[in-house]
Amino acid sequence: MRHLLRRRTASDPIAIVAAVIVLASTAALTAQRAAQRAPASAASAPVSSYRIVKIYPHDRAAFTEGLFFQEGVLWESTGQNGSSWIRKVRLENGEVLQQTPLEPQYFGEGIVAWKKSLIQLTYKTEIGFVYDITTMKRLRSFNYTGEGWALTHDGTRIIMSDGSSSLRFLDPETLKETGRLPVKDAGKPVLELNELEFVKGEILANVWKTERIARISPKTGQVIGWVDLAGLLDPRDAAGVDVMNGIAYDAAGDRLFVTGKLWPKLFEIRIVPPAPGR
Repeated sequence: MRHLLRRRTASDPIAIVAAVIVLASTAALTAQRAAQRAPASAASAPVSSYRIVKIYPHDRAAFTEGLFFQEGVLWESTGQNGSSWIRKVRLENGEVLQQTPLEPQYFGEGIVAWKKSLIQLTYKTEIGFVYDITTMKRLRSFNYTGEGWALTHDGTRIIMSDGSSSLRFLDPETLKETGRLPVKDAGKPVLELNELEFVKGEILANVWKTERIARISPKTGQVIGWVDLAGLLDPRDAAGVDVMNGIAYDAAGDRLFVTGKLWPKLFEIRIVPPAPGR
């Protein structure tokens, strides 16, 4: 009977159908195995709320870009060409204790204290300035690429945001970049990271044009939690204000402060963790 059999070719309809069935089965098996090996998709970080502890006055003319608390006083930097300055303020009543302006060609951004120096970024001019923190006299300038948004430090490194989804690490003495940290939540980049504060081993970051603060692991860049500050500013105070921006932490008193650009108030808050199971 061998002579009755004929070889099936690629043009044979039966051969084509059989090949399609085999390929489909193989693809299905491959997909099944891949699904078994792949980790479950990451869930978004839990969201905390807040409780207002106390309200303090804040200058409505302050387009807040940088904020920190040190040795009993609040330090603040502002933006906008022609109205950018660094200021030392008495928290309780908003009294200006010391102030230095920035030349009108510069749009001021974030600030951070390091030892006896005060370091400041500018927005798009790729230049930063270092001041004597006591006299506020400018000591020198430094350069970086891209935009400058905010600064904080973790005790060994300066941490900088530039409006992207990555944070930069700078050597605190040379102010040269030493590395970057991509920030993600549920596997997705968190864009437009803005004002920063290092609190209890976490990097807190305002996210521009939102009412949320991201709590970021400085080791992995993962968002380990969110703080939703919706409703913080009373609608009666909201006329003419800009976005939420500005985080400061009083380590000695364990107090967390937040405000916004052109806001009339600065708030001391407590973070309220989400209820179990939520």
